[in-house]
Amino acid sequence: MMNWPEVVFQYDETFDGFLCCVYESYVHKEFPIAFCGDEDCWSLYSVRYVPTNIAHARRVYRSIVRLSQNAADLLRRAFLTCLEDKEIHLYAFIRKLYDDGPTFLRNRADETYYPIAKAVRHLNGELEKLRGFIRFSDYDGVLGSEIEPKNRVLPLLRRHFCDRYANESFFIYDRTHRELLVYSGGSSRLLPVDNLTLNPPDEQEVQYRTLWKRFFDTVAIAQRENPRCQNSFLPKRYRGTMTEFLPADYGVTPKADAALPGSAAPAGTPAPGTHPAPVPPAAVSGA
Repeated sequence: MMNWPEVVFQYDETFDGFLCCVYESYVHKEFPIAFCGDEDCWSLYSVRYVPTNIAHARRVYRSIVRLSQNAADLLRRAFLTCLEDKEIHLYAFIRKLYDDGPTFLRNRADETYYPIAKAVRHLNGELEKLRGFIRFSDYDGVLGSEIEPKNRVLPLLRRHFCDRYANESFFIYDRTHRELLVYSGGSSRLLPVDNLTLNPPDEQEVQYRTLWKRFFDTVAIAQRENPRCQNSFLPKRYRGTMTEFLPADYGVTPKADAALPGSAAPAGTPAPGTHPAPVPPAAVSGA
């Protein structure tokens, strides 16, 4: 492999697409020096565009599962992390798995395993916090929330909130990754949305927010206030989307930019460049 030519792989930035890059690397005996998305990809190295082929993705994924189910599960989660140059780390992980087998997974200090395990641990911690920190507002019968996570968490939060609010219609918008989770009538979808502008809250919603803020302030014990402890359990970066830390009339804007589920959802049109994303196969999906 040391003699393989170095190239840049350009792909659609999906997990299936990444697995196809692994497939193409071994088929053409080329080493990925870098990965880039569908945007303009300029490099001094040769660039190979890799189209997503589900059959190739499944073949690579099955080969990983045969070696280690734990490794396959770890890869799916690691692909959703904010790890810098994650594709390079994941490719090195897969290559070592093929070459040496799964025994290196017993050593958390392994130089190939450690950065991935650390990134997944950070993802898991963010998931645990967001299960409790997400705040919904009522938009004419549709529950809505916005979050700003570092990792791409919506595919992993999907089941939790769909089960929890099975009889509701709701959406969660990820500002960081411009992704929208929509649930209504027992089915859910993940959609790419460039921007989301919501209708202003009505009088009843503002009243509910005011009551929640009053409850939050009332239950606090002033004599036991400990900002350092509070910052540990409730980091400041989560507070920008939490009702208790925002004005009661937060979200007042002219009109919506994205269509939401249900007849009672805020009126709006899809943002420019928005299109439904196909649901990836369960065997290779990061969801």
